[in-house]
Amino acid sequence: MGWNHCVRVSISPPAFMETEWQSRLAYDQWTAVPVSGSRPPARYKHAAVAVDEKLYVVGGSRNGRYLSDVQVFDLKSLVWSNLKLKPNADKFEETDSLDILPAISGHNVVNWGNKLFLIGGHSKKVANKITVLFIDLETHLCGVVETSGKVPVARGGHSATLVGSRVIVFGGEDKSRRLLNDVFVLDLETMTWDMVEGTQTPPAPRFDHTAAVHAERYLLIFGGCSHSIFFNNLHVLDLQTMEWSQPLVQGDLVTARAGHAGITIDENWYIVGGGDNKSGCPETLVLNMSKLVWSELTSVKQRDPLASEGLSVCSAIIDGEMYLVTFGGYNGKYSNEVFIMKPKPRDSSRPKIFQSPAAAAAAASVTAAYALTKAEKLDFTKAEDPNSKGAENSISEKDVTNGVKAIREEKNVLELSLAEVRAENTRIKGQIDEKNGTLSELSKELLSVQGQLGAERSRCFKLEAQISELHKMLESMQPIENEVQELRTQKSAFERNIELASAVQKQGSGGVWRWIAGGNGNA
Repeated sequence: MGWNHCVRVSISPPAFMETEWQSRLAYDQWTAVPVSGSRPPARYKHAAVAVDEKLYVVGGSRNGRYLSDVQVFDLKSLVWSNLKLKPNADKFEETDSLDILPAISGHNVVNWGNKLFLIGGHSKKVANKITVLFIDLETHLCGVVETSGKVPVARGGHSATLVGSRVIVFGGEDKSRRLLNDVFVLDLETMTWDMVEGTQTPPAPRFDHTAAVHAERYLLIFGGCSHSIFFNNLHVLDLQTMEWSQPLVQGDLVTARAGHAGITIDENWYIVGGGDNKSGCPETLVLNMSKLVWSELTSVKQRDPLASEGLSVCSAIIDGEMYLVTFGGYNGKYSNEVFIMKPKPRDSSRPKIFQSPAAAAAAASVTAAYALTKAEKLDFTKAEDPNSKGAENSISEKDVTNGVKAIREEKNVLELSLAEVRAENTRIKGQIDEKNGTLSELSKELLSVQGQLGAERSRCFKLEAQISELHKMLESMQPIENEVQELRTQKSAFERNIELASAVQKQGSGGVWRWIAGGNGNA
């Protein structure tokens, strides 16, 4: 796969605006469009849609401030202009023109008929329920649409995907930053909301993801983030059975991202930009929604505006040819540049099982068609051969027999695969039983250790009680020790008195004897 870098053309705007300038664009390569005149303020988390060779950019955010303008880029003259809106009701007569469209960010826009419908988004005007605004592209009237039914809570960072006359809203975060993963449907004909109760495991609550619808039946959710985790998984909601699934995808490795933009052309889903709050995603991806295969289409430099979060991408038909158009984003710097790509035509894939009209007719005429329908559902493809009606009328019995034979061979292959899977399941079951036995032994040892630990704890409690009693006894012996000390003091004093008396007595006895001895001498 080639790694095409974004090319910033150096030719002047008049030369770029010449007739058939689109023919000079290389396939699958982004080109920066030179703009005549002034550009709108740079921004991100805006909403954009292309209608009649014009790119409409609504609102957005810049430096923490929400924007309330509608900018229009003419894809033929390459000139920007500001759309002047008119109030739709008398209540706007005394208000400033800037208040006609509230400053808004993290919203979605869809084009239905001659109107743009703005769904949800964050705004300083806090509301409990989601707000739907309209902009009439002919009269430039703008106002609030009154909706009914099960109206969802106000939110931003959600996805809003148009399917016929219905808009499918998924996820986002509410005004309290609570993450959501619910699904609501807005009928644009009746302006009535309804809530979808899906089965199986839905995607984790998230915001700043992308969504697309394939074959008007399957809603695909890719990427997004919670408040701490960025996702790179793909979830699918079957809009007929209302069943969630997470299919196995193939192809190039896809990094986790949020704030990216996506647009579908036929069965191809183009993903541009995004990031993880650390770095932007420089690659442009394409998912074949029938085969569920990711491919890296092209790549830009890390700090390129195309590797931004909060940018927008639209598909636009210019002079009968399809183009991708991006605007805005933030990657350390707010952008107001326009890039354009001419996607290379890609062959529409068909399920492998429908290799010929005869096989298709045979599959429709035997009971094994049920299994084929299951395979078709997993491949996300509604395969219809445009020549099948004519072929059915001219199918011979031999063709039908060959078709049935091919199906039986396919059945044998599937049965062999099933046998291998069953054998593998048996082996895994044996390993699980062995692990369960080991776990049982470990559980017994754990119970034994817990019993010993309980006995030791009981003994410790007894020792602590004995120590407490000894402390009390020691405290009660303190007065006795004081009395003993006092008795010792008295004893010492008594002994000193005895010694003193003994000394005095000795002195007195010696004087008498000397007197007696002296008296005898005189005689």
